[in-house]
Amino acid sequence: MPEKDAIERAREDAREGKSASTQAGEFVREEMDHIREGKHGARSTAQAIAIGLSEARRAGVKLPPPKKGKASARARAQAKRDLKTGQKRGKQRTSKRRSRAITQALRREGKAAASHSALSSHARMVARRRGPKARHESAMKAVKTKGPEVLREEARKAAETRGKHSQ
Repeated sequence: MPEKDAIERAREDAREGKSASTQAGEFVREEMDHIREGKHGARSTAQAIAIGLSEARRAGVKLPPPKKGKASARARAQAKRDLKTGQKRGKQRTSKRRSRAITQALRREGKAAASHSALSSHARMVARRRGPKARHESAMKAVKTKGPEVLREEARKAAETRGKHSQ
């Protein structure tokens, strides 16, 4: 069950006209926090993200299910169901037994899926899948949002790394 502040942040994003994926990001962030706090675990970073996206859809974020070939048929069908559930007015509550079973199963999983290194390696893996052009465009977009101090610091760090690799 998503917390009220995550729902409120997502609604604020919607009011500001931000994309559905940005709105869903609030739920994913909350999920990572839950794992770090020790509320439960996740088998992988992808599972942790999937839980957050599922909660976003069920909370009413109009996030479309993944396209064919991007996820398994089972995952796409579940995403469709979650989206449908989120668009309904009177939401049915999950039975206590099922809710407890899911929570207990997730508690048995590890907490490393939400670590900074796991998230970083997952992001790199996904970026590699998208290709060099998409990576370049993403980097250029990131540069636009950074201030001059950050850019200067990153340039210094890059020069230092190049120096290490040339030795």
